[in-house]
Parts: sequence; C-alpha cells; structure tokens
Amino acid sequence: MDFLKKHYEKVLLGVVLVGLAVGAALLPLMISSERRGLQEKADEIIRRPPKPLPDLDLSATTNLFQRVGTPVVLDLSTGSKLFNPSTPWQRRPDGGIAPVAAGRGVGPEAVVVTKITPLYTIFTLENINVLESGARYIIGIERQAAAKPADRRKRAVGASLNESTKEGFIIREVRGPANEPTELVLELTDTGERVSLSKTNPIRRVDGYTADLRYPPENRTWPAQRVGARLRLAGEDYNVVAITANEVVLSAPSGKKTSRPFNPEL
Repeated sequence: MDFLKKHYEKVLLGVVLVGLAVGAALLPLMISSERRGLQEKADEIIRRPPKPLPDLDLSATTNLFQRVGTPVVLDLSTGSKLFNPSTPWQRRPDGGIAPVAAGRGVGPEAVVVTKITPLYTIFTLENINVLESGARYIIGIERQAAAKPADRRKRAVGASLNESTKEGFIIREVRGPANEPTELVLELTDTGERVSLSKTNPIRRVDGYTADLRYPPENRTWPAQRVGARLRLAGEDYNVVAITANEVVLSAPSGKKTSRPFNPEL
C-alpha cells in the first residue's frame, strides 16, 4: 500500500499510457471500419437501381392531332339562325316585302320543273340531183339546240359520196341505185358514229333540252327556258347552267349551284 501511496501518480500515468497505446493500435482498425461503413452508405445512395419511368401520357397530343385532322364544317345555311332567320322574307311584285308562309321556300330551291323537252339535230334526205360528175344528195339539217335562233332554221346542204362537209357529216355509203338509193350511211364527224338515212327515216339526235319552270312564291312561270337563260328569284338573278332529261341546274351570282329535279308524275 505504501508503494501505491508513494507511486500512485506513476501507476496512473502508466495506465493512461497503456490506454493511449491500445487506442493508437486500434485507431487504424476503427478508421478502416468507419471508412467502409461510409462507403457502403454512399454506394447504397449512389448505386441505388433507378425506378422505371412511367409511360408517357400522349393522350393530349393524340387528341390534338385528331382534332387537327378532322375539318371543322360550319353549317351557316340550314340550322344557323345568325344569317338565316327562322321566318324568311321575300320581296313581292309590288316592291314590298312579306314573310314567307310556313312550308314555302324561296329562291332556287322553290323552283319547280314542270316540263323538259328534248332538242334534236335532225337530218333528212330532201332530194337527189344526178349530174355528169355523179349523184349529189341534198340533206336537210335542223339544229334545234343551236344558241342563235337563226341557226335553228332548217338548211339544205348538198354532198356527194365521201365528200367532207362543214355541217358535221360525211356520206360514207350509198345503198341501192345512186339515183334512187334505199338509204345513205352518214358518219357524224363530232362523234364518229355511223347512222342510216332515207327519205322515210330521218336521223334524230338529242343535243339539248328546254325546260318549263314555275316559281310558286311569286306565281311566275318561264316556258321553254334554255341553257344560259336568266331568272329573277327573290331579288337575285340566277342563270340556267345545265338542263338534262331529269334536272335543271341554276347558278347564283356567288357561283353556288342548285339542282332542281324533274318529276313527270307531279
């Protein structure tokens, strides 16, 4: 005990030195362990496998492309009331205006086609002149569809076999005696068609039509209208641009075309 009392400071210092020596010996191991632990935590954060990205939502873009690819159609003629009042008005013959009664239209849609008449180009064998140079055949031509009234009158044209004419035909064959043939075979130069002609069997080809028209809202009628005729409907001028066996087509100043059918049963 006396030894401890006399040398306790040395003993205490020795214990401390031993502790320091042990700590110094274990310090590299502790550093290595701590460094390994830090690296593991860093690897856990840095090398963590990424989560897969969610699928891209392209629905908005797809819908936009679909809308762009679908044209927008504005109906300003039937259901729209902005430019088309629910009760249309029309001008009376005396200059005033009045609402149209329910069920009665105005303009080209109200035109009624009451009759369509075909217009023919007619070839007839009128006479035969026998000359020293050969037979010459007198062909009558009537063009009912001609634009000018003067061109619609019947005209007589003389022609020999295989002679080209300015009237749209060539005599290609004479059947029977030359001075009294049973029939002539004509080639129509505009179509190349060959047709037979005799004194009892004229050639009739439809080359146009006329139409009788009626406009109930103003109680007006237009008989025998041809292509190019002008009609005054609901304060606007309309042109007849086409007539077939089944319909009449009217054109507005804006270029809009309206087809009116022909129903013989009405």
